[in-house]
Amino acid sequence: MPSDADVICKNAHMSIDVDAASPHPDDLLVLLAVSRSGTFSTAADSLGRNHTTVSRRVAALEKALGGRVLAKTAGGWELTELGHRAVAVAENVERALEGLAAPDPGTARLSGVVRMSATDGFSAYLAAPAVAKLQRQHPGLSVELVTVTRRALQHRSGLDIEVVVGEPQVHRAQALQVGEYVLGMYASRTYLAERGTPTSVEELTRHPLVYFVDSMLQVDDLDAPRRLVPLMRDSLSSTNVFVHVEATRVGAGIGFLPCFMADRHADLVRLLPGSFSERLPYWMVLRPDSLRQPAVAAVVKALLAEAAHQREALLGRTAPG
Repeated sequence: MPSDADVICKNAHMSIDVDAASPHPDDLLVLLAVSRSGTFSTAADSLGRNHTTVSRRVAALEKALGGRVLAKTAGGWELTELGHRAVAVAENVERALEGLAAPDPGTARLSGVVRMSATDGFSAYLAAPAVAKLQRQHPGLSVELVTVTRRALQHRSGLDIEVVVGEPQVHRAQALQVGEYVLGMYASRTYLAERGTPTSVEELTRHPLVYFVDSMLQVDDLDAPRRLVPLMRDSLSSTNVFVHVEATRVGAGIGFLPCFMADRHADLVRLLPGSFSERLPYWMVLRPDSLRQPAVAAVVKALLAEAAHQREALLGRTAPG
């Protein structure tokens, strides 16, 4: 007797031409995992199988469909045209199986793993609360978050969502603006008591700067201090914005900091806001098929809602609460 999944697959073939044999639903779900991760090894981990088994199941699917479903690229595996059609079927199978497993057919449940990358500050103060709120409704949902400050990747294998600073220039991807945030110059009260409070840009240049390592900065939009106050010498530089905040708090120099992070600390004072108020956008980049995944779509919606909720704090108009 055919399984429920076999029936689902046969009824949801979505224009896939199968002359000899129908593809096995399990093979379609393996392809779906590879399409989301971009690698056999990551897909194998998510499925609880080994790399060899994943490779064998993809080969069996290609034999059943009579063509290639994956093409090798520099960033991992990408779907062919036939692969895209097969994944559309696989998504139908996945949704149907989730519906069968649900205790209440009228209750939508989100589960699985969503993988994303974002900057340090966004990850901690926007992504973390957004995901936590979402998981209260959907405890089966898991989010893996890599913190990094860089340009958007041209090949985002293994990532469902990227959050970057500045409008991305990407191909075969969907981009949407999440919100904006402001950076300003800050110093600790202790530092100002010892060194004096600068009241002009010229006076500010006599102080050391706490900011990113210039030679390692990958985002052009974050070069404001080099452009606005090139005479400021570097004090303590780091690739991590949390180090910027803490170094500024302990008096290493004057930090160019995101307001929504610095304004959380009563011991930091914003300097010359009329001269230093760099407004930058957060953008989200997704693979074209990502929003068809209910879990990914839910995380995207939660991130947008959290950014809207924190808009005034992001723009340095109110202290985060």
